Amino acid sequence: MRDDGFDCDVLIVGLGPVGAMLGVLLARSGVSTIAIDKDTAVYPLPRAAHFDHEIMRLFQQVGIAEEVARHARPAPAYEFRAADGQLLVRMDLPPLAPCGWASGYMFHQPAVETALRARLDESPLAQVRLAHRFTRLDQDAQGVSAVIAGPGGASSVRARYLVGCDGASSPVREAVGGELDDYRFDEPWLVLDAVVEDGARTPQVNLQICDPARPTTCVLMGPGRHRWEFMLLPGETPEQVLDDGFIAPLLAAWDCGPVRIERKAVYRFHGLVAKAWRTGRVLLAGDSAHQMPPFAGQGMCSGLRDAANLAWKLKAVLAGQADAALLDTYQVEREPHVRTYIELAIGMGRVVCTLDPQVAAQRDAGMLAQRAAGAAPLPPAAPAPLAGDCVMAGSPGAGALFPQPVAGTPERRLRLDDALGEGPWLITRTPAALDGAIDLADPRLAPFRAELAGWLDARQAAAVLVRPDRYVFGAGEPQDLAAAYRQALRPQVA
Repeated sequence: MRDDGFDCDVLIVGLGPVGAMLGVLLARSGVSTIAIDKDTAVYPLPRAAHFDHEIMRLFQQVGIAEEVARHARPAPAYEFRAADGQLLVRMDLPPLAPCGWASGYMFHQPAVETALRARLDESPLAQVRLAHRFTRLDQDAQGVSAVIAGPGGASSVRARYLVGCDGASSPVREAVGGELDDYRFDEPWLVLDAVVEDGARTPQVNLQICDPARPTTCVLMGPGRHRWEFMLLPGETPEQVLDDGFIAPLLAAWDCGPVRIERKAVYRFHGLVAKAWRTGRVLLAGDSAHQMPPFAGQGMCSGLRDAANLAWKLKAVLAGQADAALLDTYQVEREPHVRTYIELAIGMGRVVCTLDPQVAAQRDAGMLAQRAAGAAPLPPAAPAPLAGDCVMAGSPGAGALFPQPVAGTPERRLRLDDALGEGPWLITRTPAALDGAIDLADPRLAPFRAELAGWLDARQAAAVLVRPDRYVFGAGEPQDLAAAYRQALRPQVA
C-alpha cells in the first residue's frame, strides 16, 4: 500500500476489451491502476465481430492500430435480403470515414485483446491480477475498498475509484444495487464461428437474410474467419440447436465448401441499460452499463467509447484539475449515444426477426418500394451530438466528433492525432496569447492546414477546443473557449 493509504488510483474489475482499454488510457495519463479478471488469459474465441472508424482511431491513440489491422479487414457492404434472395436494402461503407480510417472493420477479437493486454503490461503504473474475482466493496468519501478472491485467498484493494467492466451479469453492478432498464427485446440465436478452409466460397458481403422460416445473419470476421447466426424458432432449445446434427444442414444450405466450426453458442439478444452508471466512487462501463443486440455492430464499440469518455475525466479529477462532479457528465453524455444504437439495433432486429410469412411479405414489399424510391428504409445511425455541462452549449460543432485529417501516401500515412498527441487541443486561426494554443501556422499542422481551416470556415469560428476523447468542446473565440472549458471542469469556481 502507498503512503497515502491507497493501493492504486483506480481498480478496474474485468479485463475484456473495455477494461483493458480503460487501463491503457489511464496508465498513459499517469493514473495508477490495478486490473483484475476472473480468468487466467484472454478468451481464445471470437465474440464481437465489428468495430468502426472511431474505435480504430482509439486503437491508434494507444499505439496498436497497426497490430489490430493485421487481424482485421475493412467491413464490406451490408445487405438485407428477402427469403427469395431479393435485395431489400444495401448499405455501402465509405473507404475513408471522418476519423481517418475505413468506416468499419471485421476483426478477430482475441488478437485485439492480446494487443491491448500487451500494451497494459508495458506500463509500470498498471498491475494486472488474473484469476482474481471481485466479491464485495465498501466505499466512503475518500475511496473504495474491494475484497477480491484469488489463488492465495481473499485480499483487499483500496482505490480512489472502482470501475466495473465485468460484463452483462456484473457483480460490481449488483454490489451497488444497480437496476436495469429493459427494452423488452429478447431473442435467442445460435451463433457459429468458423475458420474458412482453402477452397471455401463464403459470401463477400455482410448479410441479413430476412426469412420468416429462419432469420439468419452471415458476416465476415477477421481474415480467414466467418460467422453465421440463426434465430431459434419457437419450441427450440439451446441443447437441441447446439447438436452437430442440427447445425450441419443449416451450414450445408449455404454451400460454402470447407469451413471448420471454431465456436458454437446460444445467445439471447436483448437491450438493457443500467439506470445509474455512477454510484459515488463506483462506475460502470461496457456491458455492465448497457447491452444491445448485435445487428448494428456497436456493442463493443459502445463500451470502448465509455472507456475513452471516462478515462480523461478520471484523470482530470484525480490530478486535481477538475471537480468530482465532472464524472456525472459521463452518463449524461454516453447514455443517449448508447440508447441511439440500442434502438437502432432493435429496429433492425425487428425487421429481421419477423416469423409471420404474411407480415414478412408486407415488410419486403414496403422495403422494396422504399428502395425503388431512393429512400432509406432503415433509421439513421448517427447519434446526436453530446450534450450536458462538458460541452459549450450553443457553440458550432459542440458535442460532435472532431475529424482526423489524413495526409501523405498509402505507404506513409500522416494523421492529425499523431501530430498533436494527447488532448485537449485549442486550435486557433492565428496565434493566441494562451498557454497550449496551437495556431494553424504550427508546422505540425502543415499537412492538415487546409482541412482544419475549412472546418473552422464552415462554422465561422476563430478556434476550436477538442477534448481528450476527440469530441468538440466548442468553437468560437479562443479566450471564450478556454474560459468555458475551465468552468466546465471546475463548476464551483466562478
